[in-house]
Amino acid sequence: MIDRFRSGSHSDLIYFAEVARVGNISRSAERLGIAQPSLSAAIVRLEQRLDTALLIRSKSGVELTRDGKLLATRIRGFLLEWDSIEVAIKHEREEPAGRFTLGCHVSIALNWLPAHLPGLLKRWPRLELEISHDLSRRITEQVVSHRLDFGLVINPVRHPDLVLIDLGKDVFTFWGRDESLSDTVLYDPDLLQSQTLLRKLEKHGHRFTHRFTSSSLDLLGRMSANGAGTAILPSHLALQMRPSLRKPRGDLPALPDTLCLAYRADAQRSPGARALMSALKAIG
Repeated sequence: MIDRFRSGSHSDLIYFAEVARVGNISRSAERLGIAQPSLSAAIVRLEQRLDTALLIRSKSGVELTRDGKLLATRIRGFLLEWDSIEVAIKHEREEPAGRFTLGCHVSIALNWLPAHLPGLLKRWPRLELEISHDLSRRITEQVVSHRLDFGLVINPVRHPDLVLIDLGKDVFTFWGRDESLSDTVLYDPDLLQSQTLLRKLEKHGHRFTHRFTSSSLDLLGRMSANGAGTAILPSHLALQMRPSLRKPRGDLPALPDTLCLAYRADAQRSPGARALMSALKAIG
């Protein structure tokens, strides 16, 4: 029966429940703080909706018909469930909760997220986070197209729908175990930084004899630290491997990097989103 009220008024049900409990329309109107004609109109709407009489009116008050008693019995459970739903929704608005997606390069994830996310997830256990890894330019596109909620991206292209918050600066350049450039270069061929630095070095007359490529900057750094060759790395990663890694001598090209938090301007306003944003901003 309750399903039949899906297009009706919730207030009408509350008014009827009060009349059924008090047994008098005038006193019920006073208790509800509404005019008696408004209360009577609510009862009429329900009777028209159900195509049945709900009350037997008399000078002393009202009595419930058989259908009225059935509705009064069923309506109590419905209103209790409605109250429970309201409490749950309000609680959801107040306590950080929900499922969110975050995109970032695997190197960024390994170097920054372990220090900032465990405490957040422990404090707010109803938060769920799905992390995906890709290149920064693709992650930025996925945030713009609503496929990701947040992105930790390097040098993102500005977009009118994006909020971009600078978290920190870095430098992409050449690193190795030796003081001079090796004959072998280790790099991620998909990174624009690697492509640009190689072109700049070639313009200065240096060409590497051998190339070793991988999408894992951490692997490239460890390989270089063990003598495999000169790696193209972000400085934050290379500095973690000192003294095994150093900058080779010479005037070598370098590219500045900016790490940004990216999200859409028209989204991420819930308590859960704000809590996650606060944790990600702390990376800076």
